[in-house]
Amino acid sequence: MLPSLFISHGSPMLALEPGASGPALARLASELPRPKAVLVVSAHWESHELLLGSAPQPRTWHDFGGFPAPLYAVQYPAPGSPQLARQAQQLLISAGLEARLDEQRPRDHGAWVPLSLMYPQADIPIVQLSLPSQLGPALQTRVGQALANLREQGVLLIGSGSITHNLGELDWRAGPDSITPWAREFRDWMVEKLQTDDTTALHDYRHQAPHAQRNHPSDEHLLPLYFARGAGGAFKVEHSGFTYGALGMDIYSFGCISKRLA
Repeated sequence: MLPSLFISHGSPMLALEPGASGPALARLASELPRPKAVLVVSAHWESHELLLGSAPQPRTWHDFGGFPAPLYAVQYPAPGSPQLARQAQQLLISAGLEARLDEQRPRDHGAWVPLSLMYPQADIPIVQLSLPSQLGPALQTRVGQALANLREQGVLLIGSGSITHNLGELDWRAGPDSITPWAREFRDWMVEKLQTDDTTALHDYRHQAPHAQRNHPSDEHLLPLYFARGAGGAFKVEHSGFTYGALGMDIYSFGCISKRLA
């Protein structure tokens, strides 16, 4: 069975400058059974309700500005899956969570950047699920739990965000070995609570985690972690690191990742 994943997707430049994350994502893809499809919750599709992208061929959306021209030329033409979108909608409704289909939504960089490093041939169908970011961690846990059985059907569930995300305090000249203490302390606290499966503390991270507000001035980049955790099994750190001093690049799996054990 496939795991669920939480991926810190970093800057959009990850698509062209993958650093240490690129090999880690490629390794994960090689170790996993090939998915029949991918369903991803991205920090970059905030909404007031649950929406599922149901376009058969979503366009690649360069939803950012100020980056080099070659980045805007990158395309990730993986197909969508209206059938999977409808199936996920019914699972959510059955769990008491209203969800609607959205046939117009393009694919944002929170989805296509990490997937371009995992599955560069862009031949696996992808469905995006929106993030009602004002409703907090508990909702994302419920959403993950509602869709967890898709893993048994060969669907890879991914939450794409960032374990730390304060763009205003990044050092754009810092190397990978330069880690800001307040970012490290927050990341380490999150890992400890994930290892001990402490749902109460994780849901209340804003009050209990060290430097929570500083690491996440808003919730949206951490919330996909709760989706992945809700959908998955045993926690494991697959990759750990920082860029720009305080931007966490961790990748976590929830459940088995080995082809031999799938």
